[in-house]
Amino acid sequence: MRGGKLQYLFGKTAMNYVDVEEQNKRRSAVYIPVIARILMGLVFAITGLNGFFNFLPQPKAPMPEKAAAFIAALLQSGYMFRLIMGTQVIVGILLLANRFVPLALALIAPVIIGIITFHVFLLPSGLPLALAVLVLEIYLARAYRSAFRPMLAMRTKPGAR
Repeated sequence: MRGGKLQYLFGKTAMNYVDVEEQNKRRSAVYIPVIARILMGLVFAITGLNGFFNFLPQPKAPMPEKAAAFIAALLQSGYMFRLIMGTQVIVGILLLANRFVPLALALIAPVIIGIITFHVFLLPSGLPLALAVLVLEIYLARAYRSAFRPMLAMRTKPGAR
């Protein structure tokens, strides 16, 4: 009789351990997208605001000539640099506030592609942060994939649900 009780207790303990493991996995599945969203929101809110107010310290090393010419062209256009930085600020705020996250991810995707190509071809020293942002974007797009499914339908009718 005693062996039966121990076996029952052991079985229950093992089952509870598995349940705890499963609960931990579920918790991490809930928190990881939140952490990724907040990190990405902070990066874009801070860098976007820096584009307007220049509060982050500038690098000591001079920027390569072609990279400096590209930034100068964005600034001289009169609107493009402000548009990019404004988009970054808005997306950063949306991500931090957890509002319209799929829209924010869709808005920032072309900006991220521009950042990646800028750092691949003109300023490789900034590539690690750019790649980290790309990884966050891909991860969050996957986490919110259900919101993108209707947008990716091959054929649809206007007003159809």
